[in-house]
Amino acid sequence: MSEAVKPRFFKDMTVGEAIGLHPEAGLVFSSYHLGGCSHCSINELETIEQVCMGYGVEVDVLLDSLNNLFEDGE
Repeated sequence: MSEAVKPRFFKDMTVGEAIGLHPEAGLVFSSYHLGGCSHCSINELETIEQVCMGYGVEVDVLLDSLNNLFEDGE
């Protein structure tokens, strides 16, 4: 009766790790205007927290949106 552990996004994972964790993570980043265009590109080696701090996005809000990707379709 053990439940499988759902994957999760964390503030200290890199953007590259996040994009690799779920195929739609990049869409979530771009919905917050992170990495969606050439003048606001984000470095895949930066952590989610670093990107949020650099662009004034609340990290908890972005993490909620990212983690909601795992709720869809269940």
